[in-house]
Order: sequence, then C-alpha cells, then structure tokens
Amino acid sequence: MYKLFLIALGGGIGSVLRFLISAGVQNWFHKVFFWGTISVNIIGSFFIGIAWAIFEQNTEHENLRFFVMIGLLGGFTTFSSFSLESFTLFKNGEIKLALSYILISNIGGISAAFFSYYLYNLLFVK
Repeated sequence: MYKLFLIALGGGIGSVLRFLISAGVQNWFHKVFFWGTISVNIIGSFFIGIAWAIFEQNTEHENLRFFVMIGLLGGFTTFSSFSLESFTLFKNGEIKLALSYILISNIGGISAAFFSYYLYNLLFVK
C-alpha cells in the first residue's frame, strides 16, 4: 500500500510539472507545433536514463525508485497526448508533420535516455 501512495504522490507532482513546463514551452513557441509535449517527453526520457543508472547501482532504494521512475517521471511524460496529437495531424492531412513529430519524439526520447544513462555512468560510476 505504501508503494501505491508513493506512485500516486510522484504521479501528481509529475503531472503538475508536465502541465507547467509543457504550457510554458508551448507559449514560448507561440503554440506552433507540439513543442510542449516533445519537450516534456525528451526531458522525462533524459531523467529516466539518469534514474535508471542510479537505481541500477542502488537496488536497496526500491521505494524511491517507485516514486521517481513510475510516479514522478510516469506522470511527467505523456504518451497519451503524443498519441492524440499524432492522430490529429494525420486526421488533418498533415502527413509530413505527423511523421516528423513521431520521429523527433521517439528518436529524441530514446536518445536522451541512453545519453543520460551513459553520461551518468561515465561521470559518477567508477
């Protein structure tokens, strides 16, 4: 039950952070394209790579791992918004834009996770 509380708490915090950062980025880009969603997904992917590296070395912190990786970062990133925005672009006939969005989001997110994982290990793991 405690793990569920930690996941819910982290998810709530992550969702609020997602809204604030996504809306801020979207306003900065004057609502052009879906840069808000892309930014939170790539930022979240970057931090999950770091979390992955940390918790791989520190397996005794299971509760913190649940809070950070499942709760906080799970609530922060947003696959459902990404899916809806991709669908909307396809529906509106913006095929090239939709494919660009999908490629930027997926390649950027996966690259950010791997980069941060290896960077953390390079800098902090001896």
